[in-house]
Amino acid sequence: MLDSLVAGALADASERRAIRSLADVESAALARPAALDALAQLAPSDRVKIIAEVKRSSPSRGALAEIPDPAALALAYETGGASVISVLTEGRKFGGSLADLEAVRAAVSLPVLRKDFVAEPYQVFEARAAGADLVLLIVAALETPLLTELYDLINQLGMTALVETHTADELDRAIDLGAQLVGVNARNLSTFELDQNLFGTLADRIPAGVIRVAESAVKTPADVAHYRAAGADVVLIGEALVTGDPVATLTEFLGS
Repeated sequence: MLDSLVAGALADASERRAIRSLADVESAALARPAALDALAQLAPSDRVKIIAEVKRSSPSRGALAEIPDPAALALAYETGGASVISVLTEGRKFGGSLADLEAVRAAVSLPVLRKDFVAEPYQVFEARAAGADLVLLIVAALETPLLTELYDLINQLGMTALVETHTADELDRAIDLGAQLVGVNARNLSTFELDQNLFGTLADRIPAGVIRVAESAVKTPADVAHYRAAGADVVLIGEALVTGDPVATLTEFLGS
Protein backbone atom coordinates (compact mmCIF):
# COMPACT_ATOMS: atom_id res chain seq x y z
CA MET A 1 0.00 0.00 0.00
CA LEU A 2 2.76 2.48 0.89
CA ASP A 3 4.60 1.83 -2.37
CA SER A 4 1.36 2.43 -4.29
CA LEU A 5 0.64 5.66 -2.44
CA VAL A 6 4.14 7.01 -3.08
CA ALA A 7 4.01 6.05 -6.75
CA GLY A 8 0.66 7.79 -7.14
CA ALA A 9 1.90 10.93 -5.39
CA LEU A 10 4.96 11.07 -7.63
CA ALA A 11 2.84 10.57 -10.75
CA ASP A 12 0.53 13.41 -9.70
CA ALA A 13 3.53 15.65 -8.95
CA SER A 14 4.89 14.90 -12.41
CA GLU A 15 1.61 16.07 -13.95
CA ARG A 16 1.73 19.30 -11.94
CA ARG A 17 5.37 19.84 -12.92
CA ALA A 18 4.36 19.65 -16.60
CA ILE A 19 2.10 22.64 -15.94
CA ARG A 20 4.28 24.50 -13.44
CA SER A 21 8.02 24.05 -13.71
CA LEU A 22 10.38 23.32 -10.85
CA ALA A 23 11.97 26.73 -11.42
CA ASP A 24 8.60 28.47 -11.05
CA VAL A 25 7.70 26.56 -7.90
CA GLU A 26 11.15 27.15 -6.40
CA SER A 27 10.83 30.87 -7.10
CA ALA A 28 7.40 30.97 -5.44
CA ALA A 29 8.72 29.05 -2.44
CA LEU A 30 11.63 31.45 -1.94
CA ALA A 31 9.30 34.46 -2.25
CA ARG A 32 7.13 33.29 0.64
CA PRO A 33 7.37 34.97 4.05
CA ALA A 34 9.42 33.01 6.59
CA ALA A 35 7.82 29.78 7.79
CA LEU A 36 6.35 29.76 11.29
CA ASP A 37 8.37 28.11 14.07
CA ALA A 38 6.63 24.78 14.52
CA LEU A 39 9.17 23.48 17.04
CA ALA A 40 8.41 26.36 19.39
CA GLN A 41 4.69 25.80 18.92
CA LEU A 42 4.97 22.09 19.71
CA ALA A 43 7.55 22.33 22.50
CA PRO A 44 6.78 20.06 25.47
CA SER A 45 4.59 21.62 28.14
CA ASP A 46 2.45 20.62 31.09
CA ARG A 47 -0.32 19.49 28.78
CA VAL A 48 -0.39 17.54 25.54
CA LYS A 49 -0.29 19.42 22.23
CA ILE A 50 -2.49 18.41 19.31
CA ILE A 51 -1.88 18.45 15.58
CA ALA A 52 -5.41 18.56 14.12
CA GLU A 53 -5.89 17.16 10.65
CA VAL A 54 -8.00 18.19 7.67
CA LYS A 55 -8.76 14.74 6.27
CA ARG A 56 -11.62 13.78 3.94
CA SER A 57 -10.96 10.07 3.51
CA SER A 58 -8.40 7.31 3.93
CA PRO A 59 -7.57 3.99 2.26
CA SER A 60 -8.49 2.09 5.41
CA ARG A 61 -11.79 3.81 6.25
CA GLY A 62 -12.97 5.30 2.97
CA ALA A 63 -14.93 8.56 3.06
CA LEU A 64 -14.86 10.32 6.44
CA ALA A 65 -16.18 13.84 5.85
CA GLU A 66 -16.87 16.05 2.83
CA ILE A 67 -15.11 19.14 4.27
CA PRO A 68 -16.36 21.62 1.64
CA ASP A 69 -14.54 24.45 3.45
CA PRO A 70 -11.12 23.36 4.77
CA ALA A 71 -10.40 26.89 6.00
CA ALA A 72 -13.50 26.90 8.22
CA LEU A 73 -12.54 23.55 9.72
CA ALA A 74 -9.00 24.78 10.36
CA LEU A 75 -10.35 27.88 12.10
CA ALA A 76 -12.48 25.63 14.30
CA TYR A 77 -9.35 23.66 15.16
CA GLU A 78 -7.53 26.86 16.07
CA THR A 79 -10.47 27.94 18.23
CA GLY A 80 -10.50 24.55 19.90
CA GLY A 81 -6.87 24.79 20.97
CA ALA A 82 -4.92 22.87 18.32
CA SER A 83 -1.23 23.77 18.08
CA VAL A 84 -0.66 22.86 14.42
CA ILE A 85 -2.99 22.16 11.50
CA SER A 86 -2.21 19.16 9.30
CA VAL A 87 -3.61 19.16 5.77
CA LEU A 88 -3.77 16.00 3.67
CA THR A 89 -2.80 17.07 0.15
CA GLU A 90 -2.83 13.58 -1.43
CA GLY A 91 -5.76 13.37 -3.83
CA ARG A 92 -6.19 9.76 -4.90
CA LYS A 93 -6.95 8.08 -1.57
CA PHE A 94 -7.30 10.99 0.86
CA GLY A 95 -9.26 13.49 -1.26
CA GLY A 96 -6.93 16.39 -0.52
CA SER A 97 -5.08 18.99 -2.57
CA LEU A 98 -2.57 21.80 -2.37
CA ALA A 99 -5.53 24.16 -2.75
CA ASP A 100 -6.77 22.90 0.62
CA LEU A 101 -3.41 23.76 2.16
CA GLU A 102 -3.39 27.22 0.60
CA ALA A 103 -6.89 27.91 1.92
CA VAL A 104 -5.95 26.78 5.41
CA ARG A 105 -2.72 28.81 5.38
CA ALA A 106 -4.67 31.95 4.50
CA ALA A 107 -7.18 31.36 7.31
CA VAL A 108 -5.16 30.46 10.41
CA SER A 109 -2.23 31.85 12.38
CA LEU A 110 -0.94 28.41 13.40
CA PRO A 111 1.82 26.44 11.65
CA VAL A 112 0.51 24.23 8.85
CA LEU A 113 1.80 20.76 7.96
CA ARG A 114 1.75 19.35 4.44
CA LYS A 115 0.85 15.69 4.99
CA ASP A 116 1.52 13.73 1.84
CA PHE A 117 3.78 11.08 0.39
CA VAL A 118 6.75 13.33 -0.28
CA ALA A 119 9.52 11.64 -2.22
CA GLU A 120 11.15 14.31 -4.39
CA PRO A 121 12.37 17.91 -4.02
CA TYR A 122 9.61 19.31 -6.25
CA GLN A 123 7.03 18.38 -3.62
CA VAL A 124 9.03 20.15 -0.90
CA PHE A 125 9.20 23.36 -2.94
CA GLU A 126 5.45 22.99 -3.63
CA ALA A 127 4.80 22.76 0.09
CA ARG A 128 6.63 26.00 0.87
CA ALA A 129 5.10 27.75 -2.15
CA ALA A 130 1.64 26.81 -0.84
CA GLY A 131 2.49 28.14 2.62
CA ALA A 132 3.42 24.99 4.54
CA ASP A 133 5.54 25.39 7.66
CA LEU A 134 6.10 21.66 8.11
CA VAL A 135 6.47 18.73 5.73
CA LEU A 136 5.93 15.04 6.52
CA LEU A 137 8.74 12.63 5.67
CA ILE A 138 7.91 8.93 6.01
CA VAL A 139 11.10 7.00 6.73
CA ALA A 140 9.63 3.72 5.42
CA ALA A 141 9.11 5.32 2.01
CA LEU A 142 12.59 6.77 1.55
CA GLU A 143 16.09 5.36 1.17
CA THR A 144 18.57 7.13 3.44
CA PRO A 145 20.26 9.33 0.75
CA LEU A 146 16.88 10.68 -0.44
CA LEU A 147 15.58 11.03 3.11
CA THR A 148 18.65 13.11 3.97
CA GLU A 149 18.33 15.23 0.82
CA LEU A 150 14.68 16.05 1.49
CA TYR A 151 15.27 16.69 5.19
CA ASP A 152 18.09 19.11 4.40
CA LEU A 153 15.98 20.91 1.79
CA ILE A 154 13.09 21.32 4.23
CA ASN A 155 15.50 22.90 6.72
CA GLN A 156 17.07 25.13 4.07
CA LEU A 157 13.62 26.50 3.24
CA GLY A 158 13.05 27.31 6.90
CA MET A 159 10.43 24.64 7.44
CA THR A 160 10.31 21.78 9.94
CA ALA A 161 10.27 18.10 9.02
CA LEU A 162 7.92 15.76 10.87
CA VAL A 163 9.86 12.52 10.45
CA GLU A 164 7.47 9.59 10.74
CA THR A 165 8.55 6.13 11.88
CA HIS A 166 6.97 2.73 12.47
CA THR A 167 9.82 0.53 13.71
CA ALA A 168 12.93 0.74 15.91
CA ASP A 169 15.14 0.71 12.80
CA GLU A 170 13.22 3.58 11.24
CA LEU A 171 13.39 5.49 14.50
CA ASP A 172 17.17 5.05 14.59
CA ARG A 173 17.36 6.44 11.05
CA ALA A 174 15.30 9.46 12.07
CA ILE A 175 17.55 10.10 15.05
CA ASP A 176 20.69 9.72 12.93
CA LEU A 177 19.18 12.31 10.60
CA GLY A 178 19.06 14.80 13.46
CA ALA A 179 15.27 15.10 13.37
CA GLN A 180 13.85 17.36 16.08
CA LEU A 181 10.23 16.34 15.53
CA VAL A 182 9.73 12.58 15.38
CA GLY A 183 6.45 10.75 14.92
CA VAL A 184 5.59 7.15 15.70
CA ASN A 185 2.59 6.04 13.67
CA ALA A 186 0.45 3.30 15.18
CA ARG A 187 -0.73 2.45 11.66
CA ASN A 188 1.56 0.23 9.61
CA LEU A 189 1.38 1.85 6.16
CA SER A 190 2.15 -1.44 4.43
CA THR A 191 -0.65 -3.44 6.07
CA PHE A 192 -2.72 -0.59 7.58
CA GLU A 193 -2.96 -2.54 10.83
CA LEU A 194 -3.03 -0.54 14.09
CA ASP A 195 -0.95 -1.02 17.24
CA GLN A 196 -1.67 1.67 19.82
CA ASN A 197 1.09 0.32 22.06
CA LEU A 198 3.80 0.81 19.43
CA PHE A 199 4.50 4.36 20.56
CA GLY A 200 5.14 3.24 24.13
CA THR A 201 7.59 0.55 23.03
CA LEU A 202 9.64 3.03 20.99
CA ALA A 203 9.38 6.28 22.97
CA ASP A 204 12.39 5.63 25.18
CA ARG A 205 14.60 5.43 22.09
CA ILE A 206 13.83 9.07 21.28
CA PRO A 207 16.53 11.33 22.79
CA ALA A 208 15.78 14.11 25.25
CA GLY A 209 15.15 17.36 23.45
CA VAL A 210 13.41 15.70 20.50
CA ILE A 211 9.66 16.33 20.35
CA ARG A 212 7.70 13.06 20.43
CA VAL A 213 4.57 12.77 18.31
CA ALA A 214 2.08 9.90 18.58
CA GLU A 215 0.06 9.33 15.42
CA SER A 216 -3.14 7.35 14.67
CA ALA A 217 -5.49 5.13 16.69
CA VAL A 218 -7.12 8.03 18.57
CA LYS A 219 -10.87 7.90 19.06
CA THR A 220 -11.43 9.00 22.67
CA PRO A 221 -9.83 11.17 25.38
CA ALA A 222 -8.61 7.91 26.95
CA ASP A 223 -6.54 7.25 23.81
CA VAL A 224 -4.89 10.67 24.11
CA ALA A 225 -4.23 10.00 27.81
CA HIS A 226 -2.71 6.63 26.88
CA TYR A 227 -0.22 8.30 24.55
CA ARG A 228 0.50 11.08 27.03
CA ALA A 229 1.27 8.54 29.75
CA ALA A 230 3.63 6.77 27.35
CA GLY A 231 5.62 9.97 26.83
CA ALA A 232 3.97 11.77 23.91
CA ASP A 233 4.46 15.52 23.76
CA VAL A 234 2.12 15.81 20.79
CA VAL A 235 -0.72 13.70 19.39
CA LEU A 236 -1.78 13.92 15.73
CA ILE A 237 -5.53 13.40 15.29
CA GLY A 238 -7.63 13.29 12.15
CA GLU A 239 -10.59 10.94 11.94
CA ALA A 240 -11.98 11.62 15.43
CA LEU A 241 -12.06 15.35 14.70
CA VAL A 242 -13.56 15.36 11.20
CA THR A 243 -16.33 12.94 12.17
CA GLY A 244 -17.52 14.91 15.21
CA ASP A 245 -17.73 18.43 16.62
CA PRO A 246 -14.12 19.61 16.22
CA VAL A 247 -14.12 22.24 18.97
CA ALA A 248 -15.88 20.08 21.55
CA THR A 249 -13.74 17.07 20.68
CA LEU A 250 -10.50 19.06 20.95
CA THR A 251 -11.60 20.45 24.30
CA GLU A 252 -12.17 16.92 25.58
CA PHE A 253 -8.88 15.63 24.18
CA LEU A 254 -6.85 18.52 25.57
CA GLY A 255 -8.27 17.81 28.99
CA SER A 256 -6.94 14.25 28.91
